[in-house]
Amino acid sequence: MGPVEEMKPGNQTVTTHFLLVGFAFQGEMQFLFFTLMSIMFLAILTGNSLIVLITTIDPLLHTPMYYFLKNLALTEICYSLSIVPKMLTILLVERKRISFTACALQLNCVILFVTCECFLLGVMAYDRQAAICHPLHYATMMNRDRCFKMVVGSWLSGVPVALGFTTWLFTLPFCGRNVVDHFFCDVPPVLKLVCADTALFELLIFIAIVIIVMIPFSLIAISYFRIIHAVLQIPSAVGRRQAFSTCAAHLVVVTLFYSTAGIIHLRPKSSLSSNMKKMVSLSYSVVTPMLNPIIYSLRNQEVKQSLRRCIDKWLLRKQMDIFSLAR
Repeated sequence: MGPVEEMKPGNQTVTTHFLLVGFAFQGEMQFLFFTLMSIMFLAILTGNSLIVLITTIDPLLHTPMYYFLKNLALTEICYSLSIVPKMLTILLVERKRISFTACALQLNCVILFVTCECFLLGVMAYDRQAAICHPLHYATMMNRDRCFKMVVGSWLSGVPVALGFTTWLFTLPFCGRNVVDHFFCDVPPVLKLVCADTALFELLIFIAIVIIVMIPFSLIAISYFRIIHAVLQIPSAVGRRQAFSTCAAHLVVVTLFYSTAGIIHLRPKSSLSSNMKKMVSLSYSVVTPMLNPIIYSLRNQEVKQSLRRCIDKWLLRKQMDIFSLAR
């Protein structure tokens, strides 16, 4: 029995902490991967923080679309903060140990923020549908009160699922098993360590995942079906192109998120190897949050113009400060 276990009456071993295996890199490769992940993490924090900042301070971006985008960026920041710092610690100093409570908290955050992102992407699709299909009634349909309720609903949607399944999973017996073959505490790798019948848990969490994925995905599919139908009624090619361009960034983000997250969570018993599952998980936990602000910035003239205005104001303020000091 290793140092990570304690004894309970009846010789029952209890897991007190876990060991995250992380990635099988050694030497220079490990350092290169750590450097790459550090740069990507900084890009996530910088890019998404800029989105939050400019959509907050620029009055021209105080619209429903940018209000939802700001909350999506906040979700990406919180999600990355719950995973990446520990992953970097494992890569840099090979400190793989994570406490039982910290593992449960990390898993809770993962479920919460992934669920929130699913529903926010659905809400953003509905917003684009309202803007394109009902332009005259858009201000009424997407008023401030309704937008606030949609955002609060998206943030709270994952709370019962996260708390319920995390509490249930971490009250199951692990019998001293503590090696998690992943770079963070996710449901499938932690569930493998349970030394009890998990059939009911697996069934219910699969049903929960399907519901969490299908409700927003159905909303996205219906919204884009109506958007395509409405856009095809526009007589001019320029008008059709402009209408579709407002949806392009959102469609790219939806495709990236669902194609990667779905592989892991909708096919938990897939034939993918452990390392391949880690790489797919890496794509939606690091790559997608990094790409989201880039996609929205490159595809959106208003965001780029807002950034220019903010930079110009900052430079002007600096020049005025230097001029006042010179006097």
